[in-house]
Amino acid sequence: MKLVSFSVAAGAIRPGALMQEEDLVIDLSGAGYPDALAAVGAGFTRLEKSGTISVHSLGDITLHAPLYNPPRVFAIGLNYRDHAKESGMEIPKTPVVFFKMTPAIIGPGEPIVLPRNSTQPDYEAEFAFVIGKGGYRIAASAWREHVYGYTIVNDVSARDVQFATTQWSLSKSFPSFCPLGPAIVTADEIADPHALDISLSIDGEVLQNSNTRELVFGVPQLVEYISSITPLLPGDIVSTGTPSGVGMGRTPKRWLKAGETVTVTIQGLGSLTNPVVAE
Repeated sequence: MKLVSFSVAAGAIRPGALMQEEDLVIDLSGAGYPDALAAVGAGFTRLEKSGTISVHSLGDITLHAPLYNPPRVFAIGLNYRDHAKESGMEIPKTPVVFFKMTPAIIGPGEPIVLPRNSTQPDYEAEFAFVIGKGGYRIAASAWREHVYGYTIVNDVSARDVQFATTQWSLSKSFPSFCPLGPAIVTADEIADPHALDISLSIDGEVLQNSNTRELVFGVPQLVEYISSITPLLPGDIVSTGTPSGVGMGRTPKRWLKAGETVTVTIQGLGSLTNPVVAE
């Protein structure tokens, strides 16, 4: 199942189940879920069309970030071997964890806004997983019991802000710096999250192209490590890092520019496209 958040006209944002093959979205608010976070927490994975549940044509709705109010967005740095190398850094022996703050979240089609106080805005295609069942000190072997599903993140980064200090979170948290979506694909639809093609293109030019098999720390290791320190909560998002090909790693460096369109594609999860504009 593909969990989305959507609105009709200028109405409130509602949770939905995307039936892509039929170009339909089932409105889950009629099933008692006020938002997608509630559906994730309840472990909802089954499509139903009955009772008071309404159905909308995909062409009549606006898709938003599938989970616009997660408790936290954890992000993992230097988690692809080739990206660590292009960054001039050692492959980490322990996951490098920082946060993207939730006001940075936007959905498909919404603009990435380049801030006035950064001259080095960068792109990062990332595969993310969403926690369903929370827990503390979860064993790596039990990871499947706690992962609700998977989605796409573009970890937009202000590199000049990032490397002005040793702390990364603020540089990753400007408004619009966390494009997310278009859906959360439930875990039962992805047989192996560590064998998915991942790519990023700008105006059709492919700049990143890899596979999640190249992750240094996979989903089981990240679930175990993060939960060994803080309890994971239903709806927590963990964005697992980016492969090589980011603007910072190119010669000459290649920063995002207003007027461009960025698309991240991950096998089985679809594509996330956002235009870029200046503040």
